[in-house]
Amino acid sequence: MAFLALGINHKTASVDVRERVAFTPEQLVDALQQLCRLTASREAAILSTCNRSELYIEQDQLGADAVLQWLADYHQLSLEELRASAYIHEEHEAVKHMMRVASGLDSLVLGEPQILGQMKSAYAVAREAGTVGPLLGRLFQATFSAAKQVRTDTAIGENPVSVAFAAVSLAKQIFSDLGRSQALLIGAGETITLVARHLHEQGVRRIVVANRTLERASMLAEQFGAHAVLLSEIPQELVHSDIVISSTASQLPILGKGAVESALKQRRHKPIFMVDIAVPRDIEPQVGELDDVYLYTVDDLHEVVAENLKSRQGAAQAAEELVSAGADDFMVRLRELAAVDVLKAYRQQSERLRDEELQKALRSLGNGSNPEDVLMQLARGLTNKLLHAPSVQLKKLSAEGRVDALAMAQELFALHEGSTDKTPQ
Repeated sequence: MAFLALGINHKTASVDVRERVAFTPEQLVDALQQLCRLTASREAAILSTCNRSELYIEQDQLGADAVLQWLADYHQLSLEELRASAYIHEEHEAVKHMMRVASGLDSLVLGEPQILGQMKSAYAVAREAGTVGPLLGRLFQATFSAAKQVRTDTAIGENPVSVAFAAVSLAKQIFSDLGRSQALLIGAGETITLVARHLHEQGVRRIVVANRTLERASMLAEQFGAHAVLLSEIPQELVHSDIVISSTASQLPILGKGAVESALKQRRHKPIFMVDIAVPRDIEPQVGELDDVYLYTVDDLHEVVAENLKSRQGAAQAAEELVSAGADDFMVRLRELAAVDVLKAYRQQSERLRDEELQKALRSLGNGSNPEDVLMQLARGLTNKLLHAPSVQLKKLSAEGRVDALAMAQELFALHEGSTDKTPQ
């Protein structure tokens, strides 16, 4: 058994690369099944968010190159281009990496809580695809447990700091009074929900939620007294919107330069602040070329995020120690599992030998033999049979000069120096 964690994230790849390697929700089941079919991967899960795309894999023998080639082929990238941005963690480091990711220690926003939910979704999709078995399943459960302990035992999750919060913080720096601004939110997922909550808490009362389905937009809008519209109505709402924050799973841009340019003319070039949190991008990069638009992507939020994270830095070290301990404990338990089959076979063999000697003893008692003699014979016979196979193998290994095997036997049977019977003859 061997674990592998492979992928790219906001530290190693630009938005352009990340959006080309991202998986849509519709692709995941087929991609997982294809990954297991075309590589040596026995179990697999894929985590794909705006900041990372990662593959978690269990294999008989580590084969990272084949997995990397599959990922490049799947997204029609050159292997060299992907390799330049990819990272690979194996075994213990793979386990530790998964736990760091789930705990928010590897996020753009230190300690952000959304990633744990995304990790749980990745696990659920892999189970649906039939690509999670007992080993990767155990690793996910250990990962969730470690992340929960980090949240409970450290201050890493205190203070509302996230990409959504960073976007709203940036808006506060641009607009002196958010209460007088209208916000247009594109999408209705978890990130946009957080954005809406932060905007509402900062006094924004005019919020419009645009989504592909009106029902979902309405469900979110009701929570904050907002107005729900379809994506097709964005051009009309754009005219009145000072803040535009977008996060959808669309593979094509939602907002183009032409639509924004038209809205600016109707606004008499009153500035618009835009944040594109989506990967792939929802807003065409060319929109940022317009004079009265302030367009930011997730990569532009680093500075704002850093300012809001100071209170979490002290907790990060304690969280790292908990994750390291969790990874160590998982690997110990995993190694213990490797002995289960051997122990099971040894127990079955011992019980068979015991039953054979017990049947002999019962027959002797039935024939009227002295009970004390029968018990002595039972003890001698069972001892001899239990020791026969190990004795033969140890003599063979000794004859072959296998000193290491003899030392291992000494440890295995707890035969410490001076423990043998030295009763005077």
